[in-house]
Amino acid sequence: MALTDDADLPPGLVLAWGLPAKAHRLGRKPTQSVEQIVEAALELADADGFAALSMPKIAQKLGLTANAIYRYVRSRDELLVLLGDAAWGPAPDGVADAQHWRVAATVWTQAMVDRCDVHPWLCDLPIRGAPMTPNLLGWTEAILKALTRAGLSPSESLSCALLLDGYARRTASARRDVRDSTTTSVRPEAVARFLEPRLRELGYSTLAALMAGDQYSDEVHEADVTFGLDRILDGIDVLITQKQSAGVRPGRGVV
Repeated sequence: MALTDDADLPPGLVLAWGLPAKAHRLGRKPTQSVEQIVEAALELADADGFAALSMPKIAQKLGLTANAIYRYVRSRDELLVLLGDAAWGPAPDGVADAQHWRVAATVWTQAMVDRCDVHPWLCDLPIRGAPMTPNLLGWTEAILKALTRAGLSPSESLSCALLLDGYARRTASARRDVRDSTTTSVRPEAVARFLEPRLRELGYSTLAALMAGDQYSDEVHEADVTFGLDRILDGIDVLITQKQSAGVRPGRGVV
């Protein structure tokens, strides 16, 4: 197999797989490691959010000069790749252990939402393509195995995984934004009392009824997350049932 030049690969990919990048073979013996750089960036992001992730701030946290940090990672983009893989961590064990694809998909999606609760800045991390780093590929493989065993092809399973991934990220982002909103001190019942008569005047009877019943809220509850996820899983279930009715046995196409 021909060796691939680092320049042909996306930023951070070589380091994410634990291999030394050519550009990092520099003069003096380093005082830090790539892992320490990533850990410092993780602590900074958890404390101050995605906007705080500047190379000078990370260097300062480690006692390095602004230029010295580039002895370990070539760019901020490269660091973000390593940081994202570290923050997501390994795939949840409950996916592989689940006896039914629907349980596996629920565990997988909920774990994504929960991980974004732990590291809220993950919602802001740019997505620059398909997963290529160890942990993210582990998450991908876990859900693909569950779905292909249920009877979907690898490509169908990948499309379903993308759907679940998008739902988890959007849900986590909405929940974080509401939680961090500057209007959280507003009393919902006061808003409802103000809006309900005005909604009825406009003929918005459905919204008015929700307001009157205390069912219209700006919070994203666990029940909301579960409801939306169940609807997506219902759709995947229909696809699996259609394939089984067409004579495609569960497990066909599993890699």
